[in-house]
Amino acid sequence: MVEQHGQGADGPITPRATAYAQWYQDIVAAAELLDQAPVRGCWIFRPNGYLIWEIFQRELDARFKRRGVQNVYFPLLIPQSYIAREAEHVEGFSPELAVVTHGGGEELEEPLVVRPTSETVIWATLRRWIRSHRDLPMLLNQWANVVRWEKRPRAFLRTTEFLWQEGHTAHATAQEARDFALTMLGVYEEFLQTVVGMAPIVGEKPAHERFPGAVATFTLEPMMQDGRALQAGTSHDLGANFAKAFDVTYQGEDGEAHPAYATSWGMTTRVIGGMLMVHGDDRGAIFPPAVAPVQVAIVPVSGRDAGATQAVDEAAATARRDLTAAGYRVALDDRPGLRPGAKFFHWERRGAPLRLEIGPRDLAAGQATAVTRHDGEKRPIPLSGLTGAVQALLAGLQADLAARARTIQESRTQTVDDRAALELAVAQGYALARWCEQYDCATAIQEATRATIRCFPLQDHDGSYHPAPTDPGPCAWCGAPAQRRAIVARAY
Repeated sequence: MVEQHGQGADGPITPRATAYAQWYQDIVAAAELLDQAPVRGCWIFRPNGYLIWEIFQRELDARFKRRGVQNVYFPLLIPQSYIAREAEHVEGFSPELAVVTHGGGEELEEPLVVRPTSETVIWATLRRWIRSHRDLPMLLNQWANVVRWEKRPRAFLRTTEFLWQEGHTAHATAQEARDFALTMLGVYEEFLQTVVGMAPIVGEKPAHERFPGAVATFTLEPMMQDGRALQAGTSHDLGANFAKAFDVTYQGEDGEAHPAYATSWGMTTRVIGGMLMVHGDDRGAIFPPAVAPVQVAIVPVSGRDAGATQAVDEAAATARRDLTAAGYRVALDDRPGLRPGAKFFHWERRGAPLRLEIGPRDLAAGQATAVTRHDGEKRPIPLSGLTGAVQALLAGLQADLAARARTIQESRTQTVDDRAALELAVAQGYALARWCEQYDCATAIQEATRATIRCFPLQDHDGSYHPAPTDPGPCAWCGAPAQRRAIVARAY
């Protein structure tokens, strides 16, 4: 069944402890991010929701371009024969494909697949673009929508159509491709930590969880407040598989033909849903300042007489003007006929990180009352230095949210060595357990616990990722020999 969004923007919010899934739906509605579309599994982005995605685009796009990546755009419709030319790829995506068989009132000579991802059409094109080693590396990205037929839709987290960016690169050697895949993994980690306020575990997916056609898939797995994982971004080392499938070669300095080596990497709008689940509370959404649709909500509190009220209104308008000029996203809530408490409630539900209250007493003291959304703390700040005070408060709030996310994840990640401990750990959060790397064992774990093998953690040394040290011993689940530990968790 397609989920519905709770009670609507002004309806009650279900407590997390009562029904976490319903709480999530309620805060999506309360923040006015999405509306239901007429097609199952699809949603309409409201202005607040799309503004967050625009901020994501701006932040990520700047990071990509600093690494030499250029934006392109490829068609939405892909010939079905292209998909079939890479065997692992088509096998992995077949259950999710949407296929167009008719156009212009006639049956098409060849069915067209609605883009599930673009490796095939891009590599069919790169055959014309890549000739020499001088053409490499080729670093491309596109901002687009994709369609993957989703059986169990959930707003942001699993949708039939979603927005994303997909990077595609070609390199001269396998090592260059692997290095770039890890570089982009680092870009995602830094973005999630500093902009979204998440604390992802970075790791490599097991063989059975790799992207179809990849030789290695790297992932970021932040923990949600209910202890579940969310795959927030992936970067794939594709080896030479797509180059061979589409006959993409380059002439090396030795004069010989060599296959190009590929990467692809992507992050989607599901991160918005993850952000809500990492930071929100029972009063509504909490947005990190870096991505909040409204960073500062100003609420003037009327005086007892017209003169006092006019002075308050003028001070509030000045505050909005100054903060807007400084680059902040500001809302002045001067709606008539609403009590201040109703306005406070409104901005709490919608996740504004900072609320400024200005009343006659504040004005007489030359201050505003600042209320930080994540902890409800109130403090006076001077109107004469408002911009600097707001900057400091928002920076502190951004850091507090990231630190809180990391603390939750660390406190609910347990190193375990046997089946009973693994079962207890995944009921609360992450288990770091030795695993034998056998598919049948992974299946048995999932059937018994609803948890999956999320990744083998990577360690960051001097800005580059390396496998965690081996830790030989028995598999925590089946007892077979194991060489390393994996993160095991329930996931969205």
